[in-house]
Amino acid sequence: MELAQVRLLVTDFAACYRFYGDVLGLKPQSGASEGPYEKFSPAVGSAGVALQDRAMMAEVLDEVGDAAAGHRSLVVLRVDALDAYCAEITLRGATVLHGPAPLTDRMRVAHLKDPEGNLVELQEWLLLRG
Repeated sequence: MELAQVRLLVTDFAACYRFYGDVLGLKPQSGASEGPYEKFSPAVGSAGVALQDRAMMAEVLDEVGDAAAGHRSLVVLRVDALDAYCAEITLRGATVLHGPAPLTDRMRVAHLKDPEGNLVELQEWLLLRG
């Protein structure tokens, strides 16, 4: 078994497309900026974050027709230089809500939200001490 993607159900597909592609800098698979589906991948690895129009999925599962309430997901992305990456994405329109700050002695994190309110955690893994 291999993790292929984490898929987020969104109502404003175009805004989320711009966020994951233009702001976070992930590479879109097909360029379908108006949806109803797109997978975004980092430069390394095969897994990615995908967006799917919520209304399209509601045709399959009626229960997802309404807008989600509260935080239901946390997308986690690892970056090599957290401070520099946060500065870069802030210039492209992101708002960092928390951090960069230590989470543990082995990890620093920053948190932001995409246009739909999904939480995104950016992680910088530190070398093991000792």
